[in-house]
Amino acid sequence: MSEDIVLKTTDLTKHYGGVHALEGANFELRKGEHVAIMGDNGAGKSTFVRQITGVEQRTRGTVVFDGTEVNFSGPIEARESGIETVFQTLALADHLDVPDNLFLGREKTKWNWLGPFRFLDYKAMRQDTLAALEKTGVKIPNIHNTIEKMSGGQRQCVAIARTASFHSKLTIMDEPTAALGVQETEQVENIIRQLKAQGEPLILVSHNMRQVFDLADRIVVFRRGRICANLDIKTGDYTGEDVVSYITGAKTGAEYEGAA
Repeated sequence: MSEDIVLKTTDLTKHYGGVHALEGANFELRKGEHVAIMGDNGAGKSTFVRQITGVEQRTRGTVVFDGTEVNFSGPIEARESGIETVFQTLALADHLDVPDNLFLGREKTKWNWLGPFRFLDYKAMRQDTLAALEKTGVKIPNIHNTIEKMSGGQRQCVAIARTASFHSKLTIMDEPTAALGVQETEQVENIIRQLKAQGEPLILVSHNMRQVFDLADRIVVFRRGRICANLDIKTGDYTGEDVVSYITGAKTGAEYEGAA
């Protein structure tokens, strides 16, 4: 496998009983590349993300990440390996505040010389949270409010800030701007541009055609659980109408004939 390939899936498949939510997905992502995943509701996009990040165990297939075949037992193991993810469900702890959510599972501690007896370093986590929010342009009036007291847009921003605050080998965003207004959407898109400038690869699941053409290098289209097109949009050979044709099944790439 080429050294510049960060992620590769082969025959990635997920069945829920008789429902074939994902079937034979062959996918590659290269270093520094931003790839958008598009498709209708139920096309298999989020299912694909869940198999990569270990939220669910795949029916069959292989996932190679950073040159090593992986089979994550859960999203924490995926994160420890270098995959940061904004899930469609956000995966936030409603009864915790912003710093506790940003550092959930990777809390900062002090007095570590006490051996097994350690104390959380709330001051350091608060300071780093404020720095992370400033860096990403996310505005949260009171970081001590619990997540359950925040609007949908604020929750989304917290999840995105958590992902963008830690250096990773791969960032995955599943519908990151679905619940956001114009200003917040612009902030998220600027975060994605920052990741591009830093050479960090990204998978973006989105229904927003304008956003995808502005931010992505390629579009991979899912339909009925299968990949039906792989479009290099930087060449300028494809339009939004072409993408819609693949999504609806009016058109299928030659190499994917029979996939629909």
